[in-house]
Amino acid sequence: MRPSISSIWVYLSASPLLWLVATLWAYILAHWLHERSGRNPLVSSVSIAVIALITLLVTTDTPYDTYFQGAQFVHFLLGPATVALGVPLYTHLASVRRLFVPMLAALVAGSLTAIGSSVGVAWLAGADLLTLKSLASKSVTTPIAMAVTQQIGGLPSLTAVFVILTGIIGAVLVTPLFNALGVRNKQARGFAAGVAAHGIGTARAFQVSDVSGAFAGIAMALNGIMTAILVPLFARFFL
Repeated sequence: MRPSISSIWVYLSASPLLWLVATLWAYILAHWLHERSGRNPLVSSVSIAVIALITLLVTTDTPYDTYFQGAQFVHFLLGPATVALGVPLYTHLASVRRLFVPMLAALVAGSLTAIGSSVGVAWLAGADLLTLKSLASKSVTTPIAMAVTQQIGGLPSLTAVFVILTGIIGAVLVTPLFNALGVRNKQARGFAAGVAAHGIGTARAFQVSDVSGAFAGIAMALNGIMTAILVPLFARFFL
């Protein structure tokens, strides 16, 4: 007797390899659409891939834990990828030294704004304490954000959602927003993208310019350190 399609799916869906392949293919197809659109920021590779995967999980009634058994292999690479951002820092070390003071000022202002604005708006909207703690570190890369949230008593899984949404929105808006504001400096554009939209913003900055991408990577790394220091202090006095 030939097995039914549903029984084959039940067997395959239990395999971590299926969800790893699904994740990779979702991004490959989303990236293809992004390239076909002329790299239009509104056609974001990450957002399309996320929507496609969510649709697949909901349609097949697959629990997130089952999906993550396969996706964890991609998730693991976030750590090495973050460490690898030290390469553009070294490559553009001369420019970083020359722009150290304005970069430090932008870093402090951007980090404080990211923390204060998100928590402040959520507080005004009536969010509970757990949500406020989970929002505070939304503008840094996922491993750092989740670790900081766990330290202050928030919900790391909720923080991960906020981090992804922040990155997608930042990557979509960064180019048209700076064009509208008349900001043309590649270093400034990249640094702002890295501070506000972490890894996804950095990836978008690299698509625009190697210089912008390098400064976005530097900003992302520095903002991770800054946020890891500021959020616990902020939580102690205000949350």
